[in-house]
This record gives sequence, structure tokens and C-alpha cells, in this order.
Amino acid sequence: MPQLVRVHNFNVSSDGYGAGTGQSLERPFGHADPEAMFSWAGATASWVNRTEPGGTRGLDDYCTREFARNIGAEIMGRNKFGPQRGPWENYEWQGWWGEEPPFRTPVFVLTHHERPSFTLGETTFHFLNASPQDALKQAKAAADGKDVRIGGGVATVRAFLDADLIDTMHFAVAPVELAHGERLWDSPDHLQDRFHLEKIPSPSGVVHHFFWRR
Repeated sequence: MPQLVRVHNFNVSSDGYGAGTGQSLERPFGHADPEAMFSWAGATASWVNRTEPGGTRGLDDYCTREFARNIGAEIMGRNKFGPQRGPWENYEWQGWWGEEPPFRTPVFVLTHHERPSFTLGETTFHFLNASPQDALKQAKAAADGKDVRIGGGVATVRAFLDADLIDTMHFAVAPVELAHGERLWDSPDHLQDRFHLEKIPSPSGVVHHFFWRR
């Protein structure tokens, strides 16, 4: 099986934004409302943080299950890892996710300011000042033959798209407008020069966009 580079469960507003402005410790997605953007995933039976039985099945649940299937490593940008900018004042911050992050693989954080690697639960975070090509080479080696997920945020996804390194993508487009923020696209149709695209609406209100290479 080929080792794929995937975007999966990446949430986008209906006007093309992947995050709002004004990210902070209290507001990881800036002015974007997390409930409006992400509630479809949290409602599913397979949601990674679910602590009680129940949850929805169907297409949304299939997408949450696919998030971890055959993933051996993730690449993310520093803005996904935390709200800090510039040189690290200290190494106390270890991400938004607590003692057991949901990745459970090596995670490579792209940053101009490197810091030592550390492990929380089954997830080890590495910090790279590297091009998309070099970061992907390291992530593929760490993934041990499994796929590599490009986890975001928007700038990271765009960088790997611009480098033409992504094989398949899944975006969940929420029925909410942000008006400003980190823009992923003007229209998803603009990617059809390189990718097939199928749009499937869900009863939850999101429209799942699936891309795969032509």
C-alpha cells in the first residue's frame, strides 16, 4: 500500500475560513465559535473524547473513525499547538490537549523556534524548523509505513498544498460564516485542477468535502 499524505476532519466555515482572528489561551480558534464549527464531530459515537455511551452514527461518525485509521504521524503548525508566538519563554506549555493528547503518534510541529521533544501518553511532540518537504520526509520515516496526517492550521495545509504534497483531503464545511480570519479557500472548486471533489451533505448541517488526486 502506498504511504499517503492526508488532511482529515479539517473544519471550515461556509465562507472558507479555517479559524477566526484573535487566538488566545481562552479562545484557541479566535472569534470562531467552536460549538458552531465542531459540534458535528463531538456528537458522534466514535468521538475520541466521548466518555458516555451513545452518539450519532452515519456519515459524521464514519469521518471521526477515519481520523485515526492507518495514521502513523501528524504534522501541524505552531498555531495549532498553542497560542504563543516568537521564542519560547519557557517549556511549560505542552499543548491544548492535557495529559493524553488524541494523536497517539509522533507529531511534528513546524516552528521557527525549536524546542526539545517531549512525550505525553502515547504522543511524542517534535519541533522542526523545516520545509514541508523535509518535515514530510521525517514524518514518513516515523510513521513506519503508515499514512501521515497534515493536521493544520490553515497556513500549514496551504503550505503542503502549494508544495503539491497532499494525496487526499477531507474538510467538514460548517453552516456558519466567519467573515474574516485564516482563509483556506475562496472556493473549494478551485482545487479541482489537481483533485476530484465530492460534496456530501450531512443531517448535522455540515457538508463533507472529499478530495482525491486526479
